Amino acid sequence: MSVFRSNTGLYVQLINDDKRVTLVSSSVAGKTIAAAKQVGTAIAQKAKQRKVTSVVFDRGGYRYHGAIRAIADAAREGGLKI
Repeated sequence: MSVFRSNTGLYVQLINDDKRVTLVSSSVAGKTIAAAKQVGTAIAQKAKQRKVTSVVFDRGGYRYHGAIRAIADAAREGGLKI
């Protein structure tokens, strides 16, 4: 689970490193905690549809607080094991 934070939004991808392919992705405009929770929940739902239950969290060098932490927490609440 790779996270990217730009000036305008938050982006999350579930990537299979062995096959070098993106399984699912989700993004949202804005960098607020509410937006982060929204994208975390969305990625968890998409992962369930693809039968993905466990991921490794790659925070992309960003500190684990604020929006980055909210994404991980929302994905956990959505059923992903991080």
